[in-house]
Amino acid sequence: MGTISPTQLDYYEDMWKLESDATLVALVKGEDGRTALVLDRTVFHPQGGGQPADTGFVAVAVAGSEVKFVVQDVRSKDGVVYHYGLVENCGEGWEADFEKGREVVLHVDESRRKLNSRLHSAGHLLDVCMKNVGLGDLKAGKGYHFPQGPYVEYIGIVPQKDVQSKQKELELEANALISRGGKVFVASLPYEEACKLCGECLPDYIPKDSTPRIVKMGTNPGCPCGGTHVSDVSEIISVTVSQIRTKKGFTKVFYNVGP
Repeated sequence: MGTISPTQLDYYEDMWKLESDATLVALVKGEDGRTALVLDRTVFHPQGGGQPADTGFVAVAVAGSEVKFVVQDVRSKDGVVYHYGLVENCGEGWEADFEKGREVVLHVDESRRKLNSRLHSAGHLLDVCMKNVGLGDLKAGKGYHFPQGPYVEYIGIVPQKDVQSKQKELELEANALISRGGKVFVASLPYEEACKLCGECLPDYIPKDSTPRIVKMGTNPGCPCGGTHVSDVSEIISVTVSQIRTKKGFTKVFYNVGP
């Protein structure tokens, strides 16, 4: 099989779209033996950037009926998105139903997408709150909500004597911002415009001739991000900060969101 072109990411333009059409590019086997669909475009978010993959199914019409490929995992490599899974109630020869050029319909699991978007957005909100509670000297590191559960990581430490008080302050500040609400703005912008939205500061790894995708939570400064988010800060509902852990020059803030 020749080189596969990068997959168009439809969720970049519309994070709340859960169904879309696409064309099948390839049916492949991964190194681990898993079967994957490669499409020309996708509304599925692949695992990455601290956010787990979407799940759902890809449907293809065959002889008046619908064949479903259940999407269990989604990964991106070199710009190509791989939808890993299996065909529902499949028999022999099912591969012929997923030949190159087939038109398919993508369906993302709504409850998983919404939860992941709320968790991801809450992580960005905690970044803002760190500055508001006097921890702005800690530099943002990584954020995860798999498999250990949701946390954001910072370079620097919180003195042990301050951990309990800062944990409570963070939680109160985050919930105050959630109750206030605010529209979430997401767009790919020219570098200079993106820099302004992010407080005149973008990470060094972003090329100055690029158009980074920026997320801005209400009136708070924006930041570069490729994930999915809520449409309004109030949709996070609530945040519980369960633990602040400092070790080897890093601080992890563990959290969760309300039901």
